[in-house]
Amino acid sequence: MDEVMVELRDLRVTFKAAGKVIRAVSGVDLVVHAGEVVALIGESGSGKSVTLRSIMRLHPPRTTSIEGKLEVAGQDVLAMSPKALSALRGDRVAMIFQEPLLALDPVYTVGSQIVETIRRHKKVSAADARRRALALFEKVRIPSPERRLDAYAHEMSGGMRQRAMIALALSCSPKVLLADEPTTALDATVQIQILLLLRELQRELGLSIIFVTHDIGAAVEVADRIAVMYAGRIVEQGPAAQLLAQPRHPYTISLLQSRSHGAMQKGQRLQTIAGAPPDLSRLPPGCAFAERCAYAIEQCRTTQPAELDIGPGHTVRCLRAHELQLTASMAVDVKETA
Repeated sequence: MDEVMVELRDLRVTFKAAGKVIRAVSGVDLVVHAGEVVALIGESGSGKSVTLRSIMRLHPPRTTSIEGKLEVAGQDVLAMSPKALSALRGDRVAMIFQEPLLALDPVYTVGSQIVETIRRHKKVSAADARRRALALFEKVRIPSPERRLDAYAHEMSGGMRQRAMIALALSCSPKVLLADEPTTALDATVQIQILLLLRELQRELGLSIIFVTHDIGAAVEVADRIAVMYAGRIVEQGPAAQLLAQPRHPYTISLLQSRSHGAMQKGQRLQTIAGAPPDLSRLPPGCAFAERCAYAIEQCRTTQPAELDIGPGHTVRCLRAHELQLTASMAVDVKETA
């Protein structure tokens, strides 16, 4: 797991909208190695999906500015020409979108879209491409795969569409797979099926995956490492089991406490995170979580915390990280969370 497949260094993504500059991502550092699964978790608006889509440069260029280092398989994505970028997408790096009904073209059959993708990147005949598409449908366990190749997206159930989306993403044997909340729109039973399928395919094919989710249980199911995002920054990251058992950032702790688990009593209220995320066009000079944090001191509101190493591969951005004492109520059993 030494080869670096994705490397982000001081990644900054800003949008211009209605006369404002929205700092959606503010200095993200993230490294994903070959065969590794990293989950990005956090509330809506924390910058997870923006970070993911930046890797493929899917944001509109006229209103978007991307700065920093962004490399995939050793290639500088920010320096790529439109032609080189088109060759990268779908071939070496592919994406599973949150809602496949919107991602798949409703005018063409699902099979024809997969065939077109394969022929776009690989020099094969239409018949060979269709055989490849059929094999992929069988791999992702779509029932009656040959008949489903000729179906339109709206003729499939949500779970089947997501499996077809996974087949499309895998059609050209990418090295990196970007999954943007791929189970959010599915019911609980289908969610776990998709998560188990992704993990099985990842191990079989040796994929590197960045998995965006707001569901901690989903992150536990698939991730080797977890990175917690808040207001465009990664505030804590580390091995999944260690981060969940010993969270050190107040935001991570709050996320874990606001989730139901087996230790809860019937009728007991879930804990919530008070307040709301900051306006990304007017970020405070200090820690963006300070106004919602029960542990904040005055220095937190004026000083941007540096990244601290607190264990093997475990880092946190908090001025009081070394002072926070983890109580039994903060710790979360990984199996219980899953």
